[in-house]
Amino acid sequence: MVSETESLSRNERKLLLLLDASGGRITPEKAIESGEFSLDVEVMGAASWLSSKGMAEIKETQTRFVVLSEGVPKDVRLPERKAIEAIDSAGGSMPMPKLADAMPGGEDKIAIGWLKRKKLADMVKGADGTDIVLTDVGKAALGKEMPEEALLKKLAGGPVKEGDADPEAVKGLRGRQKMIADLVEVRREIKITKLGRKAVESGIAVGEEVTQVTDELIQTGKWRDVEFRKYDVRAFAPTAHPAKKNPLSRLALEVRTLFAEMGFQEVDGEYVVPAFWNLDVLFIPQDHPARELQDTFYLEEPASIPVDDDALVEAVREIHETGGDTGSTGWGGEWSREVAERALLRTHTTINTIRYLHKHPEPPAKVFSLSRIFRKEAMDSTHLPEFTQIEGFILDENASFDMLVGLIKEFYSKMGFDTIRVRPAYFPYTEPSLEVEVFFNGKWMELGGAGVIRPEVLAPMGVGHPVIAWGFGFERLAMLKWDVADIRDLYVSDVEYLRNTPLF
Repeated sequence: MVSETESLSRNERKLLLLLDASGGRITPEKAIESGEFSLDVEVMGAASWLSSKGMAEIKETQTRFVVLSEGVPKDVRLPERKAIEAIDSAGGSMPMPKLADAMPGGEDKIAIGWLKRKKLADMVKGADGTDIVLTDVGKAALGKEMPEEALLKKLAGGPVKEGDADPEAVKGLRGRQKMIADLVEVRREIKITKLGRKAVESGIAVGEEVTQVTDELIQTGKWRDVEFRKYDVRAFAPTAHPAKKNPLSRLALEVRTLFAEMGFQEVDGEYVVPAFWNLDVLFIPQDHPARELQDTFYLEEPASIPVDDDALVEAVREIHETGGDTGSTGWGGEWSREVAERALLRTHTTINTIRYLHKHPEPPAKVFSLSRIFRKEAMDSTHLPEFTQIEGFILDENASFDMLVGLIKEFYSKMGFDTIRVRPAYFPYTEPSLEVEVFFNGKWMELGGAGVIRPEVLAPMGVGHPVIAWGFGFERLAMLKWDVADIRDLYVSDVEYLRNTPLF
């Protein structure tokens, strides 16, 4: 078995001898000055290995400094200083447009914020608009240095220790974009331990070592005359973290693979769509609560997206108002094309599959989508305003409710859930409709909805055969598979968590 001393590398031996010669302590800088090492990384690498073997200790101290940010001139002046001087030169009061002229480039807007925050000036309604009037505090500041200005003067001479700087001045300058920055000075010292001294006293020497057997050494016979480096297989070795995909990416691949094996084709589309495709085509009435601002993200630019298929628009209008030839009575009232063309962020991925259905109305068709959707949800442990939906449909002459239930149970069974049930539900565009639940941790958890697409949705598309469809929550599936209590944890970039998640 290799002893601790025999397993020492050449750099470790050099550092131990250097520590002994330096009284037991040395900094990386002094070790390089000695000529035994040329790079800081060589010193610290040797020190780290000696530390893992108990032969040395590394002490690290940090000192924080405040410095001017790169590009900030040493004679920089605060915008509020420029402002109070400009207002004072105008007699203590100035119209806001005049201040904008005196401080071009939008600096006046920054200055006004600080004037109000520091109570240096008041906004007063004047004859031609709003005037800025110096307060008593502002007048007093004309002949007095502000705390931030005093700190800037110090910083012009070089870094200032954080402990030596006025905390309020530091806080004030940090509140300004790229005015000051932090500088952390790290000082390291290496100290020999009793075990390290024992190794030195045992008579270690620094000589040439061979760490790798080459064909030249063997062919020439030089291997008989060289000293090979001895390795201790018990020595500490850093953990290797191989590259791997994010757990959610791996789960998405698992879902996609499962649907592909079942003969499905994946489709996707745009995030920004007209309400026509997101809501109206799916027979959702124009006064439905889901259309309100509290549920849907509507856009200001563009505010609307024209729908260029007039025949389809007319068919959907007739379905909404009278039910068309489907036997339905529709929703009544007057359907608005303007409302249908409002631009929004899609609230489900059904829009992807329904557009596919419009272009491919004849059976058979098996399509799915795994993509982002957006809803105006309050963020909490089970809700996000942006999340992922697993959605799809089957268009087939023999498609039925039983087929839908069987597909759902097959999907979740392959995802690792054996106890599954469905219960009746209501959705505007399916009838009959169902919700899917799985039994997990002693209770039933809802994972999504499904149903048979209504004739009111299919008729404008020219589809004459049954269509079954579903929409499942992707993040909810991940939470159940990995026993995650808070949905937000799925999107936290925790390196340790990502490193430790198993490759399933």
